Amino acid sequence: MKIELKIEGMHCGACATGIQMLTSSMDGVKEVFVDYEKKFGTFEFDETKVTKEQIVKAIEELGYKAS
Repeated sequence: MKIELKIEGMHCGACATGIQMLTSSMDGVKEVFVDYEKKFGTFEFDETKVTKEQIVKAIEELGYKAS
């Protein structure tokens, strides 16, 4: 499954890199792309191993708002 999320609260490229590093290390996440300037991310994952809600929760635990 592939989803696109709006991500609020990123202030720099390092913010995007942090989100990419965290989410790409999650079991079942295959591909991650986060665009700091456009404030969104795309996430491709195996929905039998991880859910959209788990990805959103991980991003929000870093202090960002994902929807």
